[in-house]
Amino acid sequence: MDFSNKSVMVTGAAGNLGRAVAAAFLTRGAHLILVDLRRDSLVQAYGTEDTQRLFAPADLLAPEQVDAVVREACQRFGRIDVLCNVAGGFRMGPAVHETPDADWDYLFDINVRSLLHAVRAVAPEMVHQGGGKIINVSAGAALRGSAGMGAYSASKDAVIRLTETMAAELRDKNINVNCVLPSIIDTPANRAAMPEADPKRWVAPEAIADTMVFLASDGARAIHGAAIPIVGLV
Repeated sequence: MDFSNKSVMVTGAAGNLGRAVAAAFLTRGAHLILVDLRRDSLVQAYGTEDTQRLFAPADLLAPEQVDAVVREACQRFGRIDVLCNVAGGFRMGPAVHETPDADWDYLFDINVRSLLHAVRAVAPEMVHQGGGKIINVSAGAALRGSAGMGAYSASKDAVIRLTETMAAELRDKNINVNCVLPSIIDTPANRAAMPEADPKRWVAPEAIADTMVFLASDGARAIHGAAIPIVGLV
């Protein structure tokens, strides 16, 4: 799984999972387009830019900003071979009939619209260049409803359905679209929020990153529209 001379765009790059995904591709020689809301978050996560890493601060809910990132990336590296839609968020709340519109809007914005804007900007470039890989991040919670998680589960289920649809639409363009479904991710925030839980039963960000690297590799060339659970020991 050598990604030398290939370019990988990672959204949510300053987060725990985004950093793990970026590191996994970087060690395999990829050029990175690292997207997050603020440049200072990228600087804090990665230090300084270099010839292999492009910092691309952008609001994923602003299509014109995402378009600008893709233009800059193509000017810098010539193409985008892989798009990893890592950006997303989690929020529990009241029962579905009591969940306010603000929560629905927040979760569908951060988990679905951010992905749509990235795909709208990148997919035409992949079609033009003759192929590519798109890997989305859904969640294990998308597979079934749970109390207090209606809006979150629905937004992550939408990611699976969009993945399947895009896979069907782009397969003949030599573009693979797949997604991963992590369970609870072992992050400092989750450890702080659930101090009584056993994080050894959670899934490490690096394990998710390894699966995403495989889906971006030639070894996954025949995989289209898959939703792969990554559950650790849970």
